[in-house]
Amino acid sequence: MLNNYCNNCPRHCKSASFCGKEKNKIRIAKVMRHKFEEPLLCPELLGSGAVFFSHCSLKCVFCQNYQISHLGVGKDFNVKELAGIFEKVEKSGVANLNLVTPTHYTGDILKAFYIYKPSIPVIWNTSGYEDESVILSLKGYVDIFLFDVKYFDKNLSMKYSKAPDYFEKCIKALKLAREIIGDDLVLDGQMKKGIIIRHLVLPGHYGDSIEIFKYIKKELGTDVYISIMSQYVPFYKANEFPEINRKIKPIEYKKVVKEIRKLGFNKGFVQDISSANCEYTPEFNLKKFFEL
Repeated sequence: MLNNYCNNCPRHCKSASFCGKEKNKIRIAKVMRHKFEEPLLCPELLGSGAVFFSHCSLKCVFCQNYQISHLGVGKDFNVKELAGIFEKVEKSGVANLNLVTPTHYTGDILKAFYIYKPSIPVIWNTSGYEDESVILSLKGYVDIFLFDVKYFDKNLSMKYSKAPDYFEKCIKALKLAREIIGDDLVLDGQMKKGIIIRHLVLPGHYGDSIEIFKYIKKELGTDVYISIMSQYVPFYKANEFPEINRKIKPIEYKKVVKEIRKLGFNKGFVQDISSANCEYTPEFNLKKFFEL
């Protein structure tokens, strides 16, 4: 339970937290050498040093990581211990420190950085549901934003994530992140500084995907790295929503990619339709908490 006002995400919880976190506890589900992020973030021999934070401020009904986002699987740490984890990740020889779904722990993460700030690039791997104030607080600490843009239509974001203001908050935060980071910097195939906009195509909603990128073109232009994912699998409570209780069809994904290319986006990544399986979902087994 939260005993006071929390401003880590747009929900601004005043009592019990929507995300599920508890005061003075930082819950983490796994720390691993991740090799399935975008290629610019995961050099084959190094991988990305992923820290998977438990709980989530969005809690999508179809979340592939529902064990940690909805069910809260993980181990509890304090700020000093979190700083120690950051140092351990850096010393393991990975390409970067990848903070996965970190938003609801922003204050604790910044305190940990005061204790130990890694010299490798830091990735803010976010659902996109962010306050501008949080993004501003990350200036000087975060080098790369791996920024989900999940929905354009507020009816969809309400239905699947209980966040009718999702796109409004997401696009404002994304524009501010672009201002803070400046130009992308990629050296020898590795992103050192920059933004990657990531979008998961949902079954039956490919039109919403296209609207997202029309708006991004208008607000940020097309000179930005994007990642269009076909890996949707109907996890957790997706079976309660018949329209998303299936994998996407190849024709749906092809339509999205075709329209995005027509808009002028040519920097980034697409997936093979065979990516829609469980291979890319980490195993959250606390007996294998550290896999570096």
